Amino acid sequence: MSVSYGFLSTYPSTECGLATFTAALLGELRGTSAAVGVVRIVDRPRRSTRSEVVHHLVTGSPGGEAEAAAILNNFDVTVVQHEYGIYGGPDGDQVLAILERVTVPVIVVLHTVLVAPTPHQREVLERVVALADAVVTMTPTARRRLLDGYKVDQDRVTLIPHGAPDNRSPDRPVSQGMRPTILTWGLLGPGKGIEWVVDALVGLRDLDPAPRYLVVGETHPKVVAREGETYRRSLVARAAAGGVGHLVEFEGRYLDVAALNRIVAGADVVILPYDSREQVTSGVLVEALAAGKPVIATGFPHAVELLGGGTGLVVPHGDPGAMARALCRVLTEPGLAARMGARAAALAPQLLWPAVAERYRKLAQGLLDQRAGAVA
Repeated sequence: MSVSYGFLSTYPSTECGLATFTAALLGELRGTSAAVGVVRIVDRPRRSTRSEVVHHLVTGSPGGEAEAAAILNNFDVTVVQHEYGIYGGPDGDQVLAILERVTVPVIVVLHTVLVAPTPHQREVLERVVALADAVVTMTPTARRRLLDGYKVDQDRVTLIPHGAPDNRSPDRPVSQGMRPTILTWGLLGPGKGIEWVVDALVGLRDLDPAPRYLVVGETHPKVVAREGETYRRSLVARAAAGGVGHLVEFEGRYLDVAALNRIVAGADVVILPYDSREQVTSGVLVEALAAGKPVIATGFPHAVELLGGGTGLVVPHGDPGAMARALCRVLTEPGLAARMGARAAALAPQLLWPAVAERYRKLAQGLLDQRAGAVA
């Protein structure tokens, strides 16, 4: 019998990682589902033209939690994306009032597990886990942090990796004799560490041909609301001051999946220079590896896990010199980029969305079977 899925999450046209994640997972599950529907989290009343969006939960709206839960209870299983910042209330504790009212099996997907939470952040996450029938972490580090640092039932915790679209390119262009492309993509804002790559380019100016650094993505809407395009302008000024303005290109438009895949296919190396030492999940990292790209990243937990064994290179945070040396190796050392790309491509089958969605499908069916057995 087909299972119907209700989702509680941000959702396109909202531009954030959770929205993209939910859209991709829903897209895979709906092929075998009786029905799918999204209770979309928004910060103000909005409309959607997407048929799968069945309700909008406006954060902070009185009575919104009960209505959202009532709608989710029309589905067989509810999938909840958890990130402190997307829900209303202190540390997003609005989500608790929803989970307390949902009566169907609940799968909660954790996108952040903090090492040093505040007391209230810890309380919220422990309560979220207690109210869920199953909890998904996407990396071993996140699972270990959760079990070691929080009061949770380990039997409820399942490890399922972040998914990636199938953006493998058998016709990957070869950059011999052409300017090699260094790529970073994703929503832009302070903490992305783009400035360190800009500084690193100073040490790459003598390469022949000189590389270009392509930064793809709009500035995060919350950053725009708070400070406009100050960060992007600071990067342009930094590049000019360092004499590498001609090596840096910004693509600030929203790109659909096909357009982004074409850009990723043309990259020679992907660099993730993030400042965060907490990041246990990176969708961009997974997508870059699934595309078979050589990857350089700072030592955030997800990168350390996935880039070992020659799959990629890990560099210290905020270290332009180390980034320059790593980039120079990938762009000039014979065979290195090909070996890294081949190891990355070998990981792709288990990271692609069809494989990931199948694990969610089995998890959901298991929860329904448990409920049926308990009733019987």
